[in-house]
Amino acid sequence: MNNLTNQQRDIYSISRLNREARALLEGSFPLLWVEGEISNFARPASGHWYFSLKDEVAQVRCAMFRNRNSMVAFTPKNGDQILIRARIGLYEARGEFQIIAEHMEASGDGALRRAFDELKQRLQQQGLFANEHKQPLPDSIKTIGVITSPTGAAIRDILTTLKRRYPSARVIIYPVAVQGEQSASQIARMIKTAVDRNETDVLILARGGGSLEDLWSFNEEVVAKAIYNCSLPIICGVGHEVDVTIADLVADFRAATPTAAAEMVSPNQFELRTKLKLLRSRLVQSNKRHQRHLSQRLSWIAKRLQHPGRRIQDYSQRVDELQSRTSKAISILISQMKLQQKVYYEKLTALHPARQISTRRQNCQTLSNRLQQSVKHQLTDRQQTFLSLTKVLNTVSPLATLERGYAIVTRTDNDTLVRNSNKLNIGDKVTARLHSGKIKCNVLNIENE
Repeated sequence: MNNLTNQQRDIYSISRLNREARALLEGSFPLLWVEGEISNFARPASGHWYFSLKDEVAQVRCAMFRNRNSMVAFTPKNGDQILIRARIGLYEARGEFQIIAEHMEASGDGALRRAFDELKQRLQQQGLFANEHKQPLPDSIKTIGVITSPTGAAIRDILTTLKRRYPSARVIIYPVAVQGEQSASQIARMIKTAVDRNETDVLILARGGGSLEDLWSFNEEVVAKAIYNCSLPIICGVGHEVDVTIADLVADFRAATPTAAAEMVSPNQFELRTKLKLLRSRLVQSNKRHQRHLSQRLSWIAKRLQHPGRRIQDYSQRVDELQSRTSKAISILISQMKLQQKVYYEKLTALHPARQISTRRQNCQTLSNRLQQSVKHQLTDRQQTFLSLTKVLNTVSPLATLERGYAIVTRTDNDTLVRNSNKLNIGDKVTARLHSGKIKCNVLNIENE
């Protein structure tokens, strides 16, 4: 090996080595999440961030460029626990292994935020946020149920708002813990209890503001399922206006704050008074219009009303008219029935048995005469045909030939017909059939023509 020349060796330059190592690192790792504590944080004039992430036993150099760190919602500092989404790389100029951050969030809230996003996506696929499952508020709300902490600021805000806007409303408080390990299950059970009691027209689920961790009870799946299965309309007023929980998304209505939730279920008394005055004015106008209409109708009916004597005269005249029309109709009907009876009588006379027998007898006599004439004609035709055929038969009959003096000669031994003299020998016996009788002959001489 020591004898190899430099041309035969594959010698790496430092830049080539770092470049290929960088390509190997970047091609082997996808985007991944990294969690750790910030140290050595620096922010030069370029706007890029350079820092180290460390845990108990190791650390790694990190960079986050300006186009990415401008989207971070907070300013990081040394000692912060953060979570970043990053890609693995190598800084070729110094040959330093580093990671390039694409996204950064505080570590505690980041884990909760991921859990929130995962649950939100899963429940959305299950249809818990669909608008067709949301219930409208009833037209008349008399009893309001409030599920919240009995000692929190939320219940005070709700009661104050209802007292100011809707003092006649009946309020039922369903006390629960709104923070802590058991709070989510308490909220779910209390929603079911309110449904089972069925003593309210609407429910308000509320609590005051706080961090994502403080509001986490309202991001639990058990609470979302309880809200979804609730048969009463639910208004969710949790946190401040910017806070959005899973309960807000599943509820039939979302209010920005507990106070806003109370305003949604309580009409403003000033608005009610204004609306009442408007309705009273409309009612008065409607009554006036109805009264005018009735007066006009009464006047019209009074004009059409006739004296009873006049109505009796009219009915009497009507009775006379109907009686006259009835008499005419009966006369016409009787005439039609007489005419129809005459037609039926003539038809019946034509169908009398004696008349039918006479007609049939004449038909039989006519048919008998026609039959006799037909038989006579048929016999005459047959006789003439028979005579004609007899003449034709006699013309071609062998008996006619024999009658003219001819004879039929046959051999006596086998009774075969003799047509040629060459078939006979002298001394043969033959029989000659004449027109009348037969003769037996012996052949004495044969003459051939």
